Amino acid sequence: MSEIARGTNVILAGVGGQGAVLASKLLARAAMGRGLPVKTAETIGMAQRGGSVFSHVRLGEGAASPLVGRGRADAIVAFEPAEAVRQLPFLRQGGMVVTSDVPVVPVSAATGGPAYDLPAIMSYLRDRVGEKSLVIVDAAAAEAELGTARVLNVVLLGAAARAGALGPVTVDDLEAAVRATVSPRFLDLDLRALSIGDSPQFT
Repeated sequence: MSEIARGTNVILAGVGGQGAVLASKLLARAAMGRGLPVKTAETIGMAQRGGSVFSHVRLGEGAASPLVGRGRADAIVAFEPAEAVRQLPFLRQGGMVVTSDVPVVPVSAATGGPAYDLPAIMSYLRDRVGEKSLVIVDAAAAEAELGTARVLNVVLLGAAARAGALGPVTVDDLEAAVRATVSPRFLDLDLRALSIGDSPQFT
């Protein structure tokens, strides 16, 4: 069965303030622009506290529920590395992970709790996902180029589309969604964020 026919399941994950909800809306709008049915579900209760935020986005036919089952996600797009690890039980065999390499250290680690071990987290992702199915975005380089980290969500969506992680949704589809959704005040910045992945230095 083709990717488009059976649908594509994507999980977007980050922490409060990273724009996971907006990213899911952009992805859903991009898919609808292709005429695909879309179902979404979001968990945002901890957003204001810097807690985990994730969205399930199901594109195409055959999705009876908006929630992606364990082991059924075709892709995880994570704006923070530990959140990528947190969502791994949902990834299917051979699925892709697209993640930022810059951590958002939780309050518990900063106040004497378990340390945030970024090298161990990245090594775990490489071991579990495999180099061919893992795209790591150089978030610090992207921030330096764009002058802000506020559009990292759009950077990651662009990288995911280029890697084929979003099924039938392309960068052009995402651009149309950005133009239809983002305020004119921020449109140029978001379009730059979407296109920044054209340069290999960021992935």
